[in-house]
Amino acid sequence: MLVAGVDVGSTQTKAAILDENRRIRALGLVDTGANVVRAAERAFRQALASAAAEEWEVTFTVGTGYGRYRVPFGDLQVTEISCHAKGACFLFPRTQTILDMGGQDTKAIRVNELAEVKDFAMNDKCAAGTGRFLAAAAQVLGLELEELGEVAAQSRQPLKITNVCTVFVEQEIVMHLARGCPPEDILAGVHHAIAGRSIALLRRVGLEPEVTFTGGVARNAGMVRALEERLKMKLNVAPLSQHIGAIGAALFAWERTAHGGAGQPNRDAATNPSEGA
Repeated sequence: MLVAGVDVGSTQTKAAILDENRRIRALGLVDTGANVVRAAERAFRQALASAAAEEWEVTFTVGTGYGRYRVPFGDLQVTEISCHAKGACFLFPRTQTILDMGGQDTKAIRVNELAEVKDFAMNDKCAAGTGRFLAAAAQVLGLELEELGEVAAQSRQPLKITNVCTVFVEQEIVMHLARGCPPEDILAGVHHAIAGRSIALLRRVGLEPEVTFTGGVARNAGMVRALEERLKMKLNVAPLSQHIGAIGAALFAWERTAHGGAGQPNRDAATNPSEGA
C-alpha cells in the first residue's frame, strides 16, 4: 500500500509517497510555474519514478497548499496549516510551535501533543519576512538564493535594515552598497529583519519550545542562525524541511487508508475550518 501527499505552493510544488509503515518512499519537487495542475502532476510523477512505483499502486492522495483544489488526482484536500503541523510533529514529536516560511507567506502554528492545530497566524498580506523578501535582496546583490546564507555567515557587523517592504528594501540595499557597506553585513541585516518579523508572528500564537522550522526558507542556514540568535534557542530543522507539508498530507492519506476511508468523495478536511489557503 502506498499513499501520497502533494503540496502545491506558490513557488514550488512538492510530493511525498509513504508506504504502509509510514516510511517515506520517495519525494518530488518542481517549480510551480503558471500551470498549477501540470505542476502537481509533474511532482507526483517524479516521486512515483523515484519510488519505482506505478500510479495504480497509490491508494489515496491528499492535496494541500494554495493549489490543493487543482490536484486532479487528489482524493481529499487538507489545508497546509494542518499538513505542516502533522508533518512537523511526525519528524519532531516534541514540537509545540511551528514556523513555516515559504515563497509568498509565513505562518506561525501552535499545536498540542496530538499534532492538532490550536492556533495559527499568517503573514499573507505582504511579502516581507518571506522567501520573496530574500529573493529581492539576492537580485540586488547579484547572488543566487542558495548563496545568501553562506555570504551572511561572513558578517562581522550586521547592518540594521529599517524597511520591511520588499520594494523599499531594494532601495535601502542599493543605498548601503553606495556607501561601501559589505554585502555580507547587508545580508546579515536582511536575515535579522526577517527573523524579527517572524518572531513577532510566533508570539501571536504563543511561542513554546520545541520550535520546528519548515518550508523552503528553512534550507537557508543564515535564516536559521538569525532566528536562533534572536530566540536564544535551537530550532528543529530537517533536511526534508521543504517537503514537510507534502509529508503531512501523505500522513493524512495514510490515516484515511488505514482507517478504511479510501474512496470517500473529495472535501476539505481542514482541522480548523477558519484556516486560510
